[in-house]
Amino acid sequence: MRFTVTGEQRKNDFLRTVILLFLGYILLHWVSNGAMYFLNMTLTYDSVVHYYLGNPDEFSKPRSYEGMLEVAHFHLFAMGILLITLVHLMLFAPLSDRAKQMGIWLPFLFAVGNEGAGWLVRFAAPEFAYLKIVTFLGLELSLLWVMGVTMWSLATNRRGGYRVRTTSG
Repeated sequence: MRFTVTGEQRKNDFLRTVILLFLGYILLHWVSNGAMYFLNMTLTYDSVVHYYLGNPDEFSKPRSYEGMLEVAHFHLFAMGILLITLVHLMLFAPLSDRAKQMGIWLPFLFAVGNEGAGWLVRFAAPEFAYLKIVTFLGLELSLLWVMGVTMWSLATNRRGGYRVRTTSG
């Protein structure tokens, strides 16, 4: 990551290629995440509730604890790795500290909220379907923003924005 601190990634074609391919791969993940969501639900309360609690009219069963646990087990690990990598790259963009704070916190919060909201709909109250919708949209938008900022930082000629704060006491 030394290259991203010094700005050398703009001169190193191999590093730029790796980062661009990673962003392309994550963009495919982003598209497939949306496709999977819309394969099962829409952005309406009823569709989310029916997905998690089942729908007798359609003969669909509620999501099982075991099935949800298997999905959560994989998602929590995979999203953690994806987010730490993607957000790490965003840290080197020439952005304000406030923008970087948002770029760090929002994707992580929306990812955890998106995973947890399904559990809340299924095992707490159907009203958490609204939380599921908001966190899904928030996750997708925050990932898109972080990917865009990272892409922009590769294209800009400005030196990377990574700086270390020192504290004096």
